[in-house]
Amino acid sequence: MNANLRRPRALSLHAILVFAFLYFPIAILILYSFNGAGVGGFPPRNLTFNWYRILLSDGPLWDSVLNSLLVAAASMGIALALGIPAALALDRADFPGKAVFRHLVLLPLILPGIITGLSLLMLFRETGVKLSLLTIILGHGTALISVATTEVFAGLQKLERAQEEASLDLGANYWQTFWRITLPNLKLPIIGAALLIFTLSMDEIAVSFFLIGRDNTLPLEIWGRMRRGITPEINAISTIIFLFSLLAIVLWYRLRTQAVGTPEIGAEWIQTAER
Repeated sequence: MNANLRRPRALSLHAILVFAFLYFPIAILILYSFNGAGVGGFPPRNLTFNWYRILLSDGPLWDSVLNSLLVAAASMGIALALGIPAALALDRADFPGKAVFRHLVLLPLILPGIITGLSLLMLFRETGVKLSLLTIILGHGTALISVATTEVFAGLQKLERAQEEASLDLGANYWQTFWRITLPNLKLPIIGAALLIFTLSMDEIAVSFFLIGRDNTLPLEIWGRMRRGITPEINAISTIIFLFSLLAIVLWYRLRTQAVGTPEIGAEWIQTAER
């Protein structure tokens, strides 16, 4: 009996230590963003919002934030626009070389970012494309198509085909069935893929390093400043990014919990057609 009680306690202690190892550095980073003495000095003292006020007036850093948001949004659009049809092809179509295509889709996830960035740099140089935010967008979008494909493909594997078959039996064509039945029922996998792509693009540095022009993204701006030493503004902007990511996770969780237990989208449309 005592051994059975000690086992859950040991597992709980192990879980606490793992979470402390993961999140204690983040807590220290957030705490030092309010440290009046700057980066050094322990324990933190003279807590202040002064570094956030300095951050608000840091034009180059906010320019890099806007660049990263633009790149992430555009990359997300490219990856979803190409990844969703690829996932549909893998799930619904039979064609020569399908097994090879399935493995090639996963290749960008396996390749190191430095290989992807270097190969794209050579391609752009050979075609005479000038390095800019556009080349970063194309690089991120290309590298993250596999994320969209795998996420949507997993959602298609769980999708009930009965509604699609009923829609086709009732006279709807394939496009009507896709827009009114398939795509709405893939809402959660698509949103999940979009959030993951957006987050990975905001954090990408290897591909961006090879494809950057005159305009920096946020990771490269932070990396360039850290070569001269860590500043409190970096702690402040990192805290804001962490809170933004936490908010995105909470929103995603609420969407998922609200969707659990609700009928699949498209059922009412089919019932109306049957009547």
